[in-house]
Amino acid sequence: MQLFAFGINHNTAPLDVREQVTFPENTMELALRDLVGRNPIKEAAIVSTCNRTEVYCCTDRPEDAMAWLADFHHLPTRELDPYLYKFPREHAVKHAFRVASGLDSMVLGEPQILGQLKNAVKSAEHAGTLGLLLHKLFQRTFYVAKEVRTSTEIGTSSVSMAAAAARLAERIFGDIGEQRVLFIGAGEMIELCANHFAARNPKKITVANRTTERAEALADRFNAQAITLSDLPEQLALHDIVVTCTASPLPILGKGMVERAIKIRKHRPIFIVDLAVPRDVESEVAELDDVFLYYVDDLAEIVKEGLDSRQNAVAQAETIIDSNVVDFMRWLATREMVPTIRALRDQGERYRRHELERAHKLLEKGEDPKKVLEALSNGLTNKFLHVPSSALNHAAADEREELVDLINRLYQLHRPQ
Repeated sequence: MQLFAFGINHNTAPLDVREQVTFPENTMELALRDLVGRNPIKEAAIVSTCNRTEVYCCTDRPEDAMAWLADFHHLPTRELDPYLYKFPREHAVKHAFRVASGLDSMVLGEPQILGQLKNAVKSAEHAGTLGLLLHKLFQRTFYVAKEVRTSTEIGTSSVSMAAAAARLAERIFGDIGEQRVLFIGAGEMIELCANHFAARNPKKITVANRTTERAEALADRFNAQAITLSDLPEQLALHDIVVTCTASPLPILGKGMVERAIKIRKHRPIFIVDLAVPRDVESEVAELDDVFLYYVDDLAEIVKEGLDSRQNAVAQAETIIDSNVVDFMRWLATREMVPTIRALRDQGERYRRHELERAHKLLEKGEDPKKVLEALSNGLTNKFLHVPSSALNHAAADEREELVDLINRLYQLHRPQ
């Protein structure tokens, strides 16, 4: 069983591919149990965000794990495989460290990914698929991420997705203070967006969510109105800016609904940012006049602002990560030796018991204790030396020198000069 990680992200797969392999929170534990239960996989954890879907596992058949990802989402393996990155052993460790430290994110140095990784670990723990290896990996991963953020300026001048959405709205409308803003959803990303937009004092803020309670809880913080998703057909036309990010598997805003809203607005433009994966807004909406529609990948250029000033921090972070990869692999190597050490000790214990039983029998017969002790020590010595002596005597000419050096190292012998 070897550590293996694979997945897709914003660098390897377009949005229309990424949204096909997401794992909603309510299906995560089911998916983990299915992965481990139906495949030769000992441990597993899944990270699923708007920018990535990754599987970390312990297996000797990584191809089965990758086939499972496609099969679980009812996709042909050949369609998904071109977008997959695959990391065995130390490469998987380094990738986990880089992801947690924000080096592999669309927003360099963004902190949200660390919380998303911790949620992935919790899901794996609840599903019973987090074993010793992955537990150790993620604990070290969180330690490395903290060290990187503490020791470098990786997060300085970073532009979050939420900030990018607000900046883009300002580029289109100028003064957001004259606009009405509608947030669809009530999760962490919407909360972050609401903070950025509220700081610009829009004319009105509305929060729409499937459950009224969550919408009201968020609305109360920003002196906003709370509505349900069923109110959207009537409410959409009343807003100039729409930011949506839900966990819905199907689009919430269709072309027809947006088209009707534009007519009611008498073709005054409406700006929509869809940060959800899968998307909340049908792609056909982009075809409508007077609609400025942006998906999560469209914000890439904005979030790269300030990147140059953080390049030195990236080099420092990579040094920290490389050092910790070496340490983790050293620990892993010792763990991989445990079965061999255990087997060696078990064999030694069998030798000891056999000679001890033989000694007890001789003592019971009245044999001289000194002679019994002598026989016991000789028996143990012969048993322990039989295997290496036999290996030396039967070694082929081309392996004899190497075997002699190995035995000298194992038994700390000094070869005659």
